[in-house]
Amino acid sequence: MSVTLTDVRLALDETIDPHSHASVSALVKDNQIEINGDQVSLKFNLGYHCPDQGAALRAHLIERLQSVGAAVVKVEISIKVLSHAIRPGVDRVPNVKNIIAVASGKGGVGKSTTAVNLALALQAQGARVGLLDADIYGPSVPTLLGVDDKPASNGKTMEPLIGHGLQCNSIGFLISPDSPAIWRGPMVTQALEQLLRQTDWVDLDYLIVDMPPGTGDIALTLAQKVPVVAAVIVTTPQDIALLDARKGLRMFEKVEVPILGIIENMAVHICSNCGHTEHIFGEDGGKRMATEFHTHCLGSLPLSMSIRSQSDQGMPTVISDPHSQAAAIYQDIALQVAARVAHLPRDMSEKFGTIAVKRV
Repeated sequence: MSVTLTDVRLALDETIDPHSHASVSALVKDNQIEINGDQVSLKFNLGYHCPDQGAALRAHLIERLQSVGAAVVKVEISIKVLSHAIRPGVDRVPNVKNIIAVASGKGGVGKSTTAVNLALALQAQGARVGLLDADIYGPSVPTLLGVDDKPASNGKTMEPLIGHGLQCNSIGFLISPDSPAIWRGPMVTQALEQLLRQTDWVDLDYLIVDMPPGTGDIALTLAQKVPVVAAVIVTTPQDIALLDARKGLRMFEKVEVPILGIIENMAVHICSNCGHTEHIFGEDGGKRMATEFHTHCLGSLPLSMSIRSQSDQGMPTVISDPHSQAAAIYQDIALQVAARVAHLPRDMSEKFGTIAVKRV
């Protein structure tokens, strides 16, 4: 029995990536499919790192292809993070494949702690990751990573500092911890542009940008100027936090930046003495918001003293307690983020170059 390309495409359409929840079909081009009678061979790039390096997906694909008549199936899955599309008219940052913004629309919801643990989780899964602290007025990345050095500079560019293996930069590395940044909007955006583009990032798969809180002129300008491939929204379940999170999400929609999903932080408190659970800030607010905006709730994190104390000590949860329940949630969120980025449109500028039209 011969297998057709239509049969193979049907099997691919019905095979769902467990981390992106999207069909595998979009990752496989027709020229990556070889059919010889009832023998089928596939060779494609998954586009993100995962613990089993695609073994479970490979087994599922083989099962689906056999169900459409393939007697012999060979599936080769490579793991390479590729560059994805950004807004037209924005220049890419050298040596950075994908920039992911972590935003909240409001301060005090644990955005920076989430950004740091997300970056560390992506790194633990095998990616090369950097972290940029875009909160000029209230930089917290130096404390969260336990780094207090100044970046080396040749007068034109800076070397990123390294915190727990992450390449990182922050205005907090350049000014005294007690010195306020008393700058107006244009100076703030210029400072971020310098931190972003004058840092010698080295071969990054992902650069996580910890965005400033709010949705005012500064945040909007940054969203427009930073070549972001996608954004993640962090909120607590509290109604007042959700109001601002909605504004943050809308801000990225206005500048045509895809939303990967919503992270619900401080979702539930578990008493360390008796085990009683209590939804101090409300229940399932992030999930309801995700449904409202037709996006995904990437995960819900507890209101935990250990997360707070580990962050204050410069030892984020993913590093200090990698086998904890909270670390497992961060790891799962990171997998979903990486997988969803892999399914975004590719950046084809390097392949096709710049097309210039001249009037003659």
